[in-house]
Amino acid sequence: MWPDIHLLGGLVGTWTTRSGFCNSEKFKNQFSDFAESFVSYTLSQGLSSTSRAREQRDLPPLRLPAVERLIAVGDLHGDLEKCKRAFKLAGVTDENDHWCAGHTVLVQVGDTLDRGDNEIALNFFLERLEREAFLAGGALYVLNGNHEIMNAGERFKYSTDRAAEQFLQWKAMQHLAAGLKPASSGGAAARRPKIRRGPWPRRRGGRAPAHGRRAPRHRAGGPFARRFLAHRPVALQVGSTVFAHGGVLPDHIGSGGLEQVNQDTKRWLEGSLPESAMKGRRQPPFLAYSESPVWTRRYSSTKKAACDCDALAQALEALPGARRMVVGHTIQDGINAACGDRVYRVDVGMSSGCRGSPPEVLEILNDKVVYRLREGMEPEKLSGNHTDL
Repeated sequence: MWPDIHLLGGLVGTWTTRSGFCNSEKFKNQFSDFAESFVSYTLSQGLSSTSRAREQRDLPPLRLPAVERLIAVGDLHGDLEKCKRAFKLAGVTDENDHWCAGHTVLVQVGDTLDRGDNEIALNFFLERLEREAFLAGGALYVLNGNHEIMNAGERFKYSTDRAAEQFLQWKAMQHLAAGLKPASSGGAAARRPKIRRGPWPRRRGGRAPAHGRRAPRHRAGGPFARRFLAHRPVALQVGSTVFAHGGVLPDHIGSGGLEQVNQDTKRWLEGSLPESAMKGRRQPPFLAYSESPVWTRRYSSTKKAACDCDALAQALEALPGARRMVVGHTIQDGINAACGDRVYRVDVGMSSGCRGSPPEVLEILNDKVVYRLREGMEPEKLSGNHTDL
C-alpha cells in the first residue's frame, strides 16, 4: 500500500515553515537522512535497511576463495515472493527474511528484472541481504543478466505495466524527498514539496505510458543502474565454480579477460564508459551480441546433446582452478547438469512471469559435492568429488 504522499508533503511543508525551527546543520542532515530512509523504506515495501543509495560500490574480485557452503539461485524476474521462498529453501534467511546463514556464500545468476511486478522491492531486498550477509561473515553476490543489460540499454519490452508504473512512483517519491530537504531549513527558504497531482498512469491501449518514462531512471548512468546494477559482476568464480548468466566462452577469456568485461560493464552502468567504446550503440558491443556472457545459450540447451561441451572444457581449462560452471538464462525442467557434470543449469522459471515453477537451489559443499534442493524433498546429490576431471 503506497502512502498518501500528497498529504505527507503538505503536512511537512506546513510544519517546517515555522520561523527559526531547527535550523542547525545537524538537524538538516538528520532530516535529509530521514527523507531518504522514508523513500527507500516505502519503495522496498519495508525491506530496505539503508537510508542512502549505496552507489559507487566496488566490484568483487573476479576470483574468490572456496567456501564451506556455496549456494546458487536462478533467474528471479521481479518475483519477490519466489525469491524469499528460494532463500528460505537454501537456509540463508529466517522466518523474517533476514540473513541467518553466517559464512555461507550465495550467488544469484542475474535477471532480477522484467516479467514480474516487484522489480524495485526485489532489488531493495537483495541489497539489504547483501549487507546483512557481509556483516555476518558471508556474502550475497548478484550477477547482471541479459535483462539488466537490456533495461540499462533502454529496451523495456518485457517489463510489466505494474512494474513500469512503480518506476514513476519511485520518481515521485524521490521528488518528495528532494522537497523535504530544503523544507527542513525553515524560514523563508522553506517551501511545500511539489508533488505530482492526479492518478498514477494506467493501461492505455495495452501498454502503460510509464514504460517509456522508465528510461531516465533505469538507463545506464541513471539512479537505478548506479544503485543496484553497477557493482554487480557479469562473471564470478568462487573456488572452482564459475558463475555467469549465459556462460563463459573461450573467446571471453582473452584480450583483457573477464576482469575487463566486469570493469567495463561497471563503467557503462555508472555512466562513465567513453562514447568511443559504445560505437554508436545503446549497449556495449561486448555485451550486446548473441554469444556474450549474458546472452549465450551454448551450455544451457534443454537438449543436453546440443551443449557445446568442447567450448566448456576449453573455458574451464583457461580459468585457473575452475572445474565447473553455473548458468541461468534458459528455463530448465528442474536444476540439472550437462557435459559430464561440468555445467549446472539453475534457471527453473520460478517467477510468476515465466512458468511459476516451485523454487529450486543448487548447493555446493566444500567446493566438491553438489546438491539440488527442492521444497518438501530430500536433497538430491548431483555430483561427487570430480575425480574424473
